[in-house]
Amino acid sequence: MKVVVSIGGSVLLPEPGSERVSAHAAVVEDLVAEGCRVGCVVGGGGVAREYIGAARDLGANEIELDQIGIDVTRLNARLLIAALSEESVTAPAHDYEGAGEALRRGNLAVMGGVAPAQTTDAVSAALAEYVDADLLVYATSVPGVYSDDPNETDDATRFEELSATDLVDVIADLEMTAGASAPVDLLAAKIIQRSGMRTIVIDGTDPDRIARAVRSGSHEGTDVIPTGVGEEPTYWAADDR
Repeated sequence: MKVVVSIGGSVLLPEPGSERVSAHAAVVEDLVAEGCRVGCVVGGGGVAREYIGAARDLGANEIELDQIGIDVTRLNARLLIAALSEESVTAPAHDYEGAGEALRRGNLAVMGGVAPAQTTDAVSAALAEYVDADLLVYATSVPGVYSDDPNETDDATRFEELSATDLVDVIADLEMTAGASAPVDLLAAKIIQRSGMRTIVIDGTDPDRIARAVRSGSHEGTDVIPTGVGEEPTYWAADDR
């Protein structure tokens, strides 16, 4: 099974420290040991926002701000790599070709951002499409895709299942709402729609949830199911759900 796991920076590093990083690295290595080929894309999180805010105050332009964000995602990726065994990977891949080559040579690739104006949400979807992954998992700080921002709206409803087209529509509506945030951005949703990629959006603050989602599809988040694809892929045994 080939899987891409997108780990938000706020999930991996809610505050400076090594505990959460080590726990996520252990889950990644367990999946690899079980025979999965895993591509990890790491976000920037609060650290990136702080650097970008400071640079904006200093007069940096938007491309420069995007580049700072990319640099932070790659630093976070290096922290994840530091927690992996020495036989895993030694540095983040800087593009899809590098990540794909790492997966072909071994069973693991780690990367951060790639280019300005593209979030790690979109990088994760593009990598999954590039390597023809079986599954894309977004490990976010919220438990799935909601009808509204659950941090702002008390009656926001979590979707247990969406088509890729419905995902695009939901995210587009959220991004049009001032102050709202979505667990996956619109470009990522459109890549998922284009590629027909089976996708799961979960609360990844507990890395064991990532492991369960990959191993059996068991989770309390949102399933994004491509058109024309059955609900039970062959890599998940029905009795494990």
